[in-house]
Amino acid sequence: MPVSGQTAPQSAARRSRNKDKHPTAAARLLRGAAGRASLAPSLAVAGLLALTTIDPVQAQDNSAAAGSAGAQTLPEVRVTADASPEDLPAPYAGGQVARGARLGVLGNTSIMKSPFNISSYTAQMIQDQQSSTVADAVNKDPSVRFTGLPGGNIDNLYIRGFPVGEGNTGEIAFDGLYGVAPNYRVYADYVERVEVIKGPAAMLYGMSPNSGVGGVINIVPKRAHEDLASVTASYTSDAQLGGHVDVSRRFGEAREWGVRFNGSYYQGDTAMDNQSRKAGIGALSLDYQGKRLRASLDVIGQQEKIDAPGRAFIMGPGLQAIPGAPDGRRNVTQPWEWTRGTDESLLFRTEYDISDQLTVFADAGGGWTQLSRLFGTTPQILNAQGDTLSTPTYYKFKVDRATYDAGLRGRFDTGPVRHAVTFQASAYADSLDRANTTGTPVASNIYNPVVRPAQDLPAPGSVPKVSDNDQTGFSLADTMSAMDDRVLLTLGVRQQRIRSRNFGAAGAVTSSYDESATTPMAGLVVQPWKRVSFYANYIQGLSKGDVAPPTASNSGEVFAPYKTRQYEVGTKVDFGRFTATLAAFQITKPSGQLTGNVLSINGEQRNRGLELNLFGEAAPGVRLLGGVALIDGEITQSGTANAVGKTPIGVPRVQANLGAEWDLPWVAGLTMTGAMIYTGRQYVNQLNTASLPSWAKFDVGARYRTRIAGKTATFRANVLNVFDRDYWSGVTSWGGFSQAAPRTVMLSATVDF
Repeated sequence: MPVSGQTAPQSAARRSRNKDKHPTAAARLLRGAAGRASLAPSLAVAGLLALTTIDPVQAQDNSAAAGSAGAQTLPEVRVTADASPEDLPAPYAGGQVARGARLGVLGNTSIMKSPFNISSYTAQMIQDQQSSTVADAVNKDPSVRFTGLPGGNIDNLYIRGFPVGEGNTGEIAFDGLYGVAPNYRVYADYVERVEVIKGPAAMLYGMSPNSGVGGVINIVPKRAHEDLASVTASYTSDAQLGGHVDVSRRFGEAREWGVRFNGSYYQGDTAMDNQSRKAGIGALSLDYQGKRLRASLDVIGQQEKIDAPGRAFIMGPGLQAIPGAPDGRRNVTQPWEWTRGTDESLLFRTEYDISDQLTVFADAGGGWTQLSRLFGTTPQILNAQGDTLSTPTYYKFKVDRATYDAGLRGRFDTGPVRHAVTFQASAYADSLDRANTTGTPVASNIYNPVVRPAQDLPAPGSVPKVSDNDQTGFSLADTMSAMDDRVLLTLGVRQQRIRSRNFGAAGAVTSSYDESATTPMAGLVVQPWKRVSFYANYIQGLSKGDVAPPTASNSGEVFAPYKTRQYEVGTKVDFGRFTATLAAFQITKPSGQLTGNVLSINGEQRNRGLELNLFGEAAPGVRLLGGVALIDGEITQSGTANAVGKTPIGVPRVQANLGAEWDLPWVAGLTMTGAMIYTGRQYVNQLNTASLPSWAKFDVGARYRTRIAGKTATFRANVLNVFDRDYWSGVTSWGGFSQAAPRTVMLSATVDF
């Protein structure tokens, strides 16, 4: 019987072939942690005990099916037909993208049956392109742009012209949940899939921690799909050496128990002057796949230290135009400045099939981040000659996050209509502690950096809490399918309460926020032919409303959460081994602004766009991945009359990517690769008086797969920015801008044991 393309709920018979990839945490952990951001260390112990005391239940052995699932090219895209142990959507032809992705509470959904424009990049693509972070991987998507500096300590991203990932609370979801992924940077070493859901997604995922509305990036952790062991050695210019170990095993009479470990270490000089980096990453994943019960535990730890970290720039007072970009190797950060961060994350998940039609699920997890840094405030460029000024500051940050949810998934029929219903109750909380000490301003130059005497700043004596936030809510969604699953209508709604407090230096509450909002969605998919889909959606994004500042005449007034609205239509065509998708969207985002001395909701940004995506095998041995995004961004309302009609900060009119791979027919195992990334002009200020020029960069590479002493070995070489072009790569949401990385050589060798 055809299926709707969602993973849950499923019949027990189907689940015996098709284990859910997203088990969730024990309900007793949900009750015990009381929804706050600071999780006790005992949570990890409780999760381990819960996982290791599950009664083994006989389950079908999926190892043989799992080995062949990824190689199949099915005549019709059906995510639930994938036979891997954890219901991982199968790779599409060429192996660079997957056939489906997770849509929050809706579960895994095939690309052809999704009412949204989604992309899911595989571990194979990440490894072959040697993407070290999630930001590197998603930058291959034409609708996404990484606007941070590669040598910086935080990854900033834009999706559909809206910023995602900036601030002190992580915006990347982990296995469908906010609050677990590392806060400032997510390494790709432990990532099986990087999924991009384009557009607002408040109903699907809840409000993002930092109010991002352009889309959602969700990472799927590596799990024990099969027995494997591999070792990778890597080199990145100028002298960054690294190693990575990936080991996976399944155990038990029916191979119901799984364990996977990923560990990495990197150290050495980068391509930027005076800069070096040291990073260690460890990730452990345990899972149990029973007949009715499924559970998993993911534990992640990572540390990173960067000497002379790269910094974005801002325009100084009186600067009319941005000077030309410097050599990407130049670094105005002083050699004695540094940043050091530590992240720990945990997620425990369970789900149980009460019957063939009803499943109960729950999960609990969180993340802890500590960051210390000594480097200058965002450097100001003072004049056309590129002189800069910044003030070294010793900062300490501590960010705690927690996430919980529980719910039911049910499946039933009403006449000719099939229903897949999900009800979810969820809670998220975070807190931020911060303190700093300030040094003496330092002058330098973007073209000829000047080394200044080191400043021995003392660490802050205490690190008080400056804010905390929590969100609670309920969501209900129903996907109705009819006409042999040729028509699918999804209706959903989420009610969410948002509470936050800001604290002064003495610990007293200086402002607070407590508001609620309801965000609906509707999505329609029609498949007149098996390989052609037409879709439409209406969905909202959610951002915390403003509180009028003390300087306003309406000081203390609390505004309701801002609702971003998206309308989208599109079509998807699967040619068998090559797929093309086309989407048209409009997103309007309101905002509050001071007009005179009154804060009111009088601002609005509207982004309209077209997106064309291509992926798969264009010909035998030839793979393409890329597309183009055309974005017409406009400030439609503003308290500043001259800003109306202008282009919003950081929104280029054109973004284009094209990547190609060619398996040389006369040399078995040898593949040549190339990629082009283009970004149009971006404005740096609201009145559009200063901008960054358009740019294009080219990457080339090769890989060779062979067998040595009976073991499979893969050698990879990539050269990024092969023409060593100097350019400003992107704009942050607050008007900062980053220089691009110089020509960078990346080499690696992987041996599978």
